[in-house]
Amino acid sequence: MKEVRIGIIGIGNMGTSHARNLAKGQVPGGKLSAVCDINPERLHWARNELGEGIQLFDNSDAFFSSGSADAVIIATPHYDHPTLAIKAFEHGLHVLVEKPAGVYTKQVCLMNEAAVKSGKVFGIMYNQRTNPLYQKLKELIQSGELGELKRTNWIITNWYRSQSYYDSGGWRATWAGEGGGVLLNQDPHQLDLWQWTCGMPKRVMAFMSFGKYHDIEVEDDVTAYVEYENGATGVFITSTGEAPGTNRFEVTGDRGKIVIEDDKLTFWRLRESEREFNKRYKGGFGEPECWKCEIPITGEFTQHVGIMRNWVDAITKGSALLAPGIEGINGLHISNAMHLSAWTGSWVDIPVDEDLFYEKLQEKIKTSTYKKKVVQSTTLDVSGTH
Repeated sequence: MKEVRIGIIGIGNMGTSHARNLAKGQVPGGKLSAVCDINPERLHWARNELGEGIQLFDNSDAFFSSGSADAVIIATPHYDHPTLAIKAFEHGLHVLVEKPAGVYTKQVCLMNEAAVKSGKVFGIMYNQRTNPLYQKLKELIQSGELGELKRTNWIITNWYRSQSYYDSGGWRATWAGEGGGVLLNQDPHQLDLWQWTCGMPKRVMAFMSFGKYHDIEVEDDVTAYVEYENGATGVFITSTGEAPGTNRFEVTGDRGKIVIEDDKLTFWRLRESEREFNKRYKGGFGEPECWKCEIPITGEFTQHVGIMRNWVDAITKGSALLAPGIEGINGLHISNAMHLSAWTGSWVDIPVDEDLFYEKLQEKIKTSTYKKKVVQSTTLDVSGTH
């Protein structure tokens, strides 16, 4: 396949951005061929702004039956991601789904099974994986340069949102409309990068406040503690109610400490393993010699366009995916476990008990201010974005 005809379902914030990038030719080998949205105003915009030759659809069934695309980008609210992806695979389409992969792992498991069965290229819009900072961190950890992990800490509170932001859409910050708050809307990228670079934790204890800083149903303040298989521990702190916020990711191993903050990666590198130093040192007070290293970062942070280019290259050239869609369940396991822990007040193992989480989520949905029937329909007029 020399050129991939790409359709987009959901022309909200992110869908619009993806459509513009494709229409401008920013993705070699990919051509925007169709858009689908139930909002007539967005279809009117697409007709006027995206050029001639693009087919317009006001429902997903018509889009899937049209044969107008070889691949689809799904940029709808969260609950619809797995449902639409499964339909796309059934129609023989390649899929790139916006984050998060879904709201609950039980649903995402079905999507992953459909993807494998279809044999199509399945990616997820984890655009932060194109950031050279996190690629370098992953390299330093996997190469053993940092040694065995001891602790991870991520403070990601620069997500400040005003009440007017939440009031801008009835689906926002509701259990039935969005399925969660800061963890599911703002943090999927960080949860993915956390596990992508440091591995999956084995269990979590989380504390969160629901509507602490805003008039909303869902969480806007979270502190979670995790444990890893090797005994390492981690903390994840996030909120949409702090200004100014912080974005600091710190990873400690027995060969030093790496900090990513203010778009810099700093490595406090020990000349020898702390564990080895501890065994041999007999001087009482003392610690291993340490060098502060400002690690040079090379490469371009290509963001969403980079993920789209990689996805198209995987379709046309067989290139390896930077963000395989089936890995979207990993970060969701972590956020589902955090929610379940906060709801039950207890430790939760990872992978999460998907049936128990689904049961608890349904209880939240029943009391949600957003009508459940809207969730069950195909809602395409807004994208599940920041």
